[in-house]
Amino acid sequence: MQASVIFSTYNSEKWLEKVIIGFSVQTYKDFEIIIADDGSREATKNLIDRLRAEIEIPIIHVWQEDNGFQKSQILNKAILASNSDYLIFTDGDCIPRKDFVQTHIDYRQEGYFLSGGYFKLPMSISELISKDDIINQRCFDLKWLTANGLPKSYKNIKFVAQGFLSNFLNFITPTNASWNGHNSSGWKKDLMEVNGFNQEMQYGGQDRELGERLFNKGLKSKQIRYSAICVHLDHKRGYVNEETWKKNYSIRENTRKNKVIKTPIGIDSN
Repeated sequence: MQASVIFSTYNSEKWLEKVIIGFSVQTYKDFEIIIADDGSREATKNLIDRLRAEIEIPIIHVWQEDNGFQKSQILNKAILASNSDYLIFTDGDCIPRKDFVQTHIDYRQEGYFLSGGYFKLPMSISELISKDDIINQRCFDLKWLTANGLPKSYKNIKFVAQGFLSNFLNFITPTNASWNGHNSSGWKKDLMEVNGFNQEMQYGGQDRELGERLFNKGLKSKQIRYSAICVHLDHKRGYVNEETWKKNYSIRENTRKNKVIKTPIGIDSN
C-alpha cells in the first residue's frame, strides 16, 4: 500500500458518496481510503458498507461518538489506522480529479509536505453532479461547468492548466504553501513526530497549525495547487463561531512564537 487517503465526514451521505466515487476512478490504484467519521448517524455507515462492496479501493471507516466538532481527534485516529507510510489528506466534500492521487505520489519527497488547493463550486452545480459526471470527469470539464452556470473567472484556469503551465503557476502563485486540510500530503513518520493534529482546536486553522509545527520541525513545502485538482461541494457551516476562532488563533500564535514542534494534546492522547 503506497498511500492512505484520509478525509473527514459528518452526516453528509450525499456528498460523501460523490467523493468516494471520485476516488474509485483514480488512475493510481495502490492506496486505501480512511474515512474519519466525527460521529455520523447509521446512514453514513450503511452507505460506506454498500460502497465498500462496489469499489476496488479498500475503505477503512474510523468512527467516534458525536461530541461536537472534534475533527482533529478523529483525524488523529485515522492516522493511527493507516497502513502506509504516506498520507494524503482531503475533505469529505471534495471530489478529486482522476489524477489526484497520482499527482501526490509523483510530487512526494523526503523532507517536504505537499500543499494543494480546491475549486469551490456553487450549490447548484454541487447538487447537479451525478455519479456518471464523476466517472466520466465532466465535473472537471470547464465547458461543462460553464454550461451549467459556473461564472467566468481567472481561477477557472485550474481546469485547463497542465504540464509546464501548471508547474509555472505553482511556482508564481502568491498563495503560501501551507498545510491545507482539503488537499495536502506528507510522510506518516513526520506527522507522528509532531504528534498529529492539536486536539485542543476545533474549526478554524487546525490544519494550518499542523503545518506550522512541521515547518518548526525543519520540513519544507511544495506547492501543487494547480496540479492536484479537486472540486469543493458547497454546504453550510453551522460549527463556525468567533470564540473558537480566537482560541485557535492564540494556539497558532504560540506555535509560531515558541517554535512548537510537538503538540501536547495529539495522537498520543488516543
